[in-house]
Amino acid sequence: MRIHVDGQRCQGHTMCAMNAPDLFDLSDDDGRATAKTPDVPAGSEGEAHMAIDGCPENAIIIDEA
Repeated sequence: MRIHVDGQRCQGHTMCAMNAPDLFDLSDDDGRATAKTPDVPAGSEGEAHMAIDGCPENAIIIDEA
């Protein structure tokens, strides 16, 4: 599973980092998120889905392959 944050959509609500702190970094400037790594570690898939579901801007993109 791979994740990516669309920088055009992300508005810095920080919900992803609250739901999956091990998967996302937040900018000190505006709170916008980036994935720490595009590959979701085994066992963290549930956190990734919680982050996706909790993003008000639908900025997190997932590739299940």
